[in-house]
Amino acid sequence: MESAPSRTAMFAAVSRGLFRLETASPWVLDDVLALVLVGPVWQELRDRFEPLFPGWVVREARAAVCTRSRYAEDRLVAGGFTQYVILGAGLDSFAWRRPDLLGPMTVFEVDHPASQAWKIERVSELGLPLSASQVFVPVDFEAGTVQEALGAAGFDWAQPAMFCWTGVAPYLTARAIESTLQMIAAAAPGSEVVFSYLAEDAALDDAGAEYAHIYRPIAASVGEPLQPGWPVTEIESLVARCGLKVVDHPTRADLQQRYFADRTDGLRPYTFETLMAARIT
Repeated sequence: MESAPSRTAMFAAVSRGLFRLETASPWVLDDVLALVLVGPVWQELRDRFEPLFPGWVVREARAAVCTRSRYAEDRLVAGGFTQYVILGAGLDSFAWRRPDLLGPMTVFEVDHPASQAWKIERVSELGLPLSASQVFVPVDFEAGTVQEALGAAGFDWAQPAMFCWTGVAPYLTARAIESTLQMIAAAAPGSEVVFSYLAEDAALDDAGAEYAHIYRPIAASVGEPLQPGWPVTEIESLVARCGLKVVDHPTRADLQQRYFADRTDGLRPYTFETLMAARIT
């Protein structure tokens, strides 16, 4: 849809919202605005697609979507960055969930112009506050570059920044992933990127494999087909070629220990997407 966020962006927001709605606390991410931003259509999306997946797969998928946001935001805060770039921001609600960080920090939301215009209109309808510390950066990836658009929006390439690039790379070719990582590597030393990539089939657990089997044709049907998954050694080599150093590459067990250890229901994130943090040295 040209006039609305991508369906996959909506799926992610619905997952974040339903995780909070249908999972017992403590929540790895408390996104109270996710379903509000999507609007009433969230129920249609849930009713249409959720029955296609086994319940246990849905739970682990939602946990993983929330975990990737939490992971990026934890590294953002720990690094003390004053610039936060969300690539493919979709319906991310960070600026409203964490107003305590705005001011000293500027958030740059990068997305397709049509998707971003829809979001801004939705934000206006809801009466959500906007500030000079939240900068919307519309980018038509076929007509311009993220680097140029960020510079025009006031991003300081001489100051360290955190880039969040989750939920996007699984839909991109190797060449497109490399191009984006090279762009990020042009930022100031000390900058970091958190991104998620699609793991190779052999690395998937039962939930991840089942999700991939069902989700691939769904993604293709809405015009956002998944690309082949990556072996760990190959993705780390790609990151190194782009001028970045891997500083954290957590396994599912690592994420379970960090974010789900205190739960009594055995909930954990699936292995469909793998998270990585890399730094410009």
